[in-house]
Amino acid sequence: MTEIQFFDTTLRDGEQTPGVHFDQNEKVQIAKQLEKWGVNVIEAGFPIASKGDFESVQAIARALKKATVCGLARCVKEDIDCAYEALKEAFSSQIHIFLATSDIHLKYKLKMTQTEVLERIQEHVRYAKERFDVVQFSPEDATRTEWGFLVQAVQTAIDAGATVINIPDTVGYTNPTEFGALFRHLKEQIPQFDDVIFSTHCHDDLGMSVANALAAIENGARRVEGTVNGIGERAGNTSLEEVAVALHIRKDYYQADSPIVLNETKRTSELVSRLSGMMVPKNKAVVGGNAYAHESGIHQDGVLKNPDTYEIITPSLVGVEKNSLPLGKLSGRHAFLTRLAELGYHLETAEEKEVFQRFKQLADMKKNITKEDLHALVLSQEVEKSAKYELTHLQLQYVTGGVQGAVLTIVTDEKVILEDAATGSGSIEAIYNTISRLLDQEVELTDYRIQSITNGKDAQAEVHVAVKAQNGELYHGIGIDFDVLNASAKAYLQACSKVKEQTEKRGIN
Repeated sequence: MTEIQFFDTTLRDGEQTPGVHFDQNEKVQIAKQLEKWGVNVIEAGFPIASKGDFESVQAIARALKKATVCGLARCVKEDIDCAYEALKEAFSSQIHIFLATSDIHLKYKLKMTQTEVLERIQEHVRYAKERFDVVQFSPEDATRTEWGFLVQAVQTAIDAGATVINIPDTVGYTNPTEFGALFRHLKEQIPQFDDVIFSTHCHDDLGMSVANALAAIENGARRVEGTVNGIGERAGNTSLEEVAVALHIRKDYYQADSPIVLNETKRTSELVSRLSGMMVPKNKAVVGGNAYAHESGIHQDGVLKNPDTYEIITPSLVGVEKNSLPLGKLSGRHAFLTRLAELGYHLETAEEKEVFQRFKQLADMKKNITKEDLHALVLSQEVEKSAKYELTHLQLQYVTGGVQGAVLTIVTDEKVILEDAATGSGSIEAIYNTISRLLDQEVELTDYRIQSITNGKDAQAEVHVAVKAQNGELYHGIGIDFDVLNASAKAYLQACSKVKEQTEKRGIN
């Protein structure tokens, strides 16, 4: 059996999804779950990109105990130095450097000759190797690169010290037959093919990223790159959970093992979905809400007689529990904390007390607390703990002419109390106009979505919003509350506070 390494880039390539922005606490939380999920390498970010990215990569490097933490860098010495500084405290680290090799990139983006590209690869891979034991090199846009030159670029990187070669389908251009042939060609032309690790990084522009990744594995790739839920810019990346389950279910065909702890899959997917604001489609493979649902009478009859008739993946394999094990208002602290531990949450003593108090408040309003409620409870605690502003009072009133009025009070992280009021054509608009006044922000609401965390009339509300700042950047906010208006206010407040924070960092008034 071949052991396939999993390289997760949710925190780097996944965060390039328009409207997705993880703060440092969220990134560390996701990284810890990815480590628990079994990922070998976590690409924590692009350290040179910003101070925030540098600090997040550094925080993840300090937090993880098993997984390798990776930083992205261009073939630029300053990038490599910055990645080294961010990662020097990691238990295990590596660097991922890249340079485009396709004719279209050389002509229009880099304005370099092939000879100049080879010289830069040699210089910077060698420079990176002086600082990192593991250097991964990616010839960007490899699938649109002339094969002869791609072999030269890869050989140059290996000769300079690269021990991992990633072949990216940067624009989602290739197909499984073609991509498999490319890996066979590299195996024939590169003498050290089996001595280094060849990796694959596919985008989903034509809907073939998972199929392409599996084709690469069939033809010698020993590492697969991708993201949780397939998030990423444009149509997204390879969905790592789909690759992991495919390797498990079709082990007879692929003859490959995965390090992924499969029963942590659903939990990992839900965490990334909530923190990114990217809902998982109901019909998505492996983690979608309908992945294990059967409506057809013939299918239902078959599954009741033998699940293997229509289910090739058992729900429990990926962590989908049939028994939600509800808690209620009479549940004690011990039972509550035990259930949290079963779900993978281990809180500090101070956090335990606060979360338990929130649980009891929720239990007074909701008959049964499910595991989905508990996930949301801990998530909302994490979200609000890192918030710069706390909503402490919300009052709505009807104004003549069909207009709604809202009065809000918020408290800053420096304990300054802010209060204001505004009107709108509806309650949500009135609340959002008030928050905009309080934070002195002019933003455009581009997305507003409500979803219930569980079924039933007593379900908690989870609200996701996206706002566009004046510079065109998108920011996401999430709010969870038993009351949909409170959840809506919290989500918008979080998004606007991110805009304000970034504006202040840039020194823009």
